[in-house]
Amino acid sequence: MRIILNNASMVPIYEQLMDQIKNEILSGGLAENEVLPSVRALSAELRISALTVKKAYDRLEEEGFVITVHGKGTYVAAADRQLALEARRKTVEDAFAAAVQKARAVGFTREEILAVLEIILEDD
Repeated sequence: MRIILNNASMVPIYEQLMDQIKNEILSGGLAENEVLPSVRALSAELRISALTVKKAYDRLEEEGFVITVHGKGTYVAAADRQLALEARRKTVEDAFAAAVQKARAVGFTREEILAVLEIILEDD
């Protein structure tokens, strides 16, 4: 698993870590029941706080992507196709929401935003 964190990003480190682990799981890079690096090992490898890794793992567990077995480690949860589909949809919805927020911040109207979307869709 290759994790790249951007300290200059406005996105918190734990969220960057979560997003990359989620993407690995959803893309099949991390298989069902595969063990993730320990909190200490990953924090040392990435040179970040163990609390940051723990927070990312805890949130991933809340979202159903991983399961933590006390004393044994954190494992990729059994594949739930519906959960994976919902996660992909949420990622796309979040990206759209961020784009709309940026467009509104620079003064785009609803019609202008929809026009840009139409242009993008025509290019496919």
